[in-house]
Amino acid sequence: MKHRRGFNPLNRMASHRKALHRNMVTSLFRQERIQTTKAKALEVRRTAEKMITRAKEDSVHNRRIVSSRLFDEGIVAKLFTNIAPRMKERNGGYTRIIKLGERKGDAAEVVILELVDYKLDTSEKKTKKSEKAAAAGQGKGK
Repeated sequence: MKHRRGFNPLNRMASHRKALHRNMVTSLFRQERIQTTKAKALEVRRTAEKMITRAKEDSVHNRRIVSSRLFDEGIVAKLFTNIAPRMKERNGGYTRIIKLGERKGDAAEVVILELVDYKLDTSEKKTKKSEKAAAAGQGKGK
């Protein structure tokens, strides 16, 4: 039973767990969408949402606290200048978890963890396909 447990240790030592959180949160802020297991996503979500809440108020103190947990200064800048202003009107719930099913090897639940305002860009794929089709059509005409 999980009564009165503060967090899921994910069967890792403290240093490994902290590094895992730091790396996954950095990836989430960099790409705004990551694929992982459900247990990891639930834990990383807690860390990410606390950082976004900090970043909503841009102060030296908040930048130092977030920088102590994220070691990539570019991602810290992106968090404070790009991600947090988009979430200004929200009172929490900055991420969503989308279930994908079970992984084939070990039947672990796989999910997508993404920021709520993430937009899947499909226009690039359509233009690339149309460019390829046009190039193929020109090549056949010769």
